[in-house]
Amino acid sequence: MRYTCCPKKTGFYHSVIEATEKPLIEKTLETTFGNQIKAANLLGINRNTLRSKIRKLGIEVNRWKN
Repeated sequence: MRYTCCPKKTGFYHSVIEATEKPLIEKTLETTFGNQIKAANLLGINRNTLRSKIRKLGIEVNRWKN
């Protein structure tokens, strides 16, 4: 089953997630020099979940790779 994004949610919880998720993932990728396996471990999520979020949020991973 393929992950599909839900329609944009409303409410305080979802607005906080939207405001913090992308910067958190970007900082973690910066810390791990773009290593998605290490980033996923630091975040406590599965690598495939991280990859899905990277695509959904439009994050360019290559900018942290040496």
